[in-house]
Amino acid sequence: MDILIALGGNAILQENEKGTFEEQYGNIKDTARKIARIINMGNNVVITHGNGPQVGDIVSVYEWSKEKLPAMPLPVCGAESQGMIGYMIAQALSNELDSVGIEKELSCILTRTLVDKNDPHFKEPSKPIGPFYGKKESDAIAKKYGWAMAKENGKYRRVVASPEPVDIIELSSIKKLHDSGAVVVCAGGGGVPVIKNGGSYEGANAVIDKDLASSLLARKLNVDLLVILTDVDSVFLDYGTENQKALKSISIEECLAYMEKGQFEEGTMKPKIEAAISFVKHTGKPAVITSLANAEKAARLKAGTIITK
Repeated sequence: MDILIALGGNAILQENEKGTFEEQYGNIKDTARKIARIINMGNNVVITHGNGPQVGDIVSVYEWSKEKLPAMPLPVCGAESQGMIGYMIAQALSNELDSVGIEKELSCILTRTLVDKNDPHFKEPSKPIGPFYGKKESDAIAKKYGWAMAKENGKYRRVVASPEPVDIIELSSIKKLHDSGAVVVCAGGGGVPVIKNGGSYEGANAVIDKDLASSLLARKLNVDLLVILTDVDSVFLDYGTENQKALKSISIEECLAYMEKGQFEEGTMKPKIEAAISFVKHTGKPAVITSLANAEKAARLKAGTIITK
């Protein structure tokens, strides 16, 4: 079976961790073991991943040291994060596959994602990147650097524009590798956003939602299953309340009805639901949203919230 696995941030960096190499690589090694087991089940896998904390840290390093180092624009920082995370995933997964005797070519593709230069989201920063700050520190940073900041879980993070993905520039290369049976790591952080200006591509000062880009890529590759991994076992109704209820199987129509009632939080679960709906609607194939811990069961449609047509 062809599966696209979209790794959430917790597959790379856990809450309250500082983000050291040792922390991130340790988390990725645990993730790689789960993916290796999915591959060992006979599945052909494409892997995408988030990059919110990492790209934010890279941007911050440039900003804080710009008196000594030339600052790089956001799309370049996004490309740097793809290379960094892609390296760690490739290293960990290659070692894991070798240790269990699985011979698989593994390729990391630095991916660009086309967006519409007139996308209204460019005028409404909404996607959080980088670390969390307290109110006082957030206000000082916003004043010093001119960054847009937004409250999230009682703290504050920088937010940037997040336009809708339109196309995957490196799709042909990704497809050839995937069709050959290779494990492909691509579209990290949703891909580096680019716009078409005349006959040329230009980097866009934005980041793309990883789940929406993963859904687009999954549709274009015509995979059999989209697995979106996050930090909860299922999608919940009334999440965070004493009345919360896990959803085991749900149709597109039911998803849309719950969305209209405001059940799924902006910036967290809602984009995942939207990504799943888009994939299922266009392909007729299922999508699963669950935790990293349940990845293997999800690949067999035995865990998480299963979205169907």
